[in-house]
Amino acid sequence: MPSPLVLASSSPFRRALLEKLGLPFEAFSPDIDESPQAGEQPQQLVERLSIEKAQACETRFGDHWIIGSDQICVIDGKIVGKPHTRDNAIAQLSAASGQSITFYTGLALYSSGTKECFSLVEPFVVHFRELTDAEIANYVDKEQPLFCAGSFKSEGLGICLFDRLEGRDPNTLIGLPLIALNELLRKAGLNPLI
Repeated sequence: MPSPLVLASSSPFRRALLEKLGLPFEAFSPDIDESPQAGEQPQQLVERLSIEKAQACETRFGDHWIIGSDQICVIDGKIVGKPHTRDNAIAQLSAASGQSITFYTGLALYSSGTKECFSLVEPFVVHFRELTDAEIANYVDKEQPLFCAGSFKSEGLGICLFDRLEGRDPNTLIGLPLIALNELLRKAGLNPLI
C-alpha cells in the first residue's frame, strides 16, 4: 500500500488541481520563510521553497509523500511577487503589457518516511498583449488578483490579457503543474491511472 499523500499548501487553486488526479490527499499549510537567499536565481528559489514546504510538514505527517510547490513571476529579469494592493497590481500589469514574462513553478515530492525527494522547476511563458490603462484597472477591480503572482488569474478573466501562452501544461500558471507532478508521482510508485 503506498504512503498517504499530503499537499503542503493552503491554496484552494492547488487543492482543486490536485483533486483532478483522483488520489486521496490531505492539505496542510506549511509555515516557512520564503525570502530569497543572496545570489539565488529564480529557478533555484522556487525549487528550494517547494522542497522546504514539503519538509516543513514532515513532523506532522510521519510516513507520507508530501507535495510542495512554489511559484514566482519574472519580468525583465526581476522577481515579481504577489501585489497585495490594487496599486501594485496595476503597476505589475502595466509593466507586463506588451511583454513576455516567465513563471517558474517549483515542484517537490518528498517522502517523510524515507527522506527521498524528487523535485523540478517547470517554466511557463505568458505573452501579454498591449493593454490600455482602462483595461488594466477594470481587470484588477473585477477579479481582485491581489494574492496572485503577476497580478492575474489565468483560469478566469485573466485569459483576456494575453496574446498567447507557451508551456507544456497550463495548470502550471495556476500553481501546480499536473503533467510534471504525475511524472514525480509515478517515480514514487503512485500512478493515478492504476
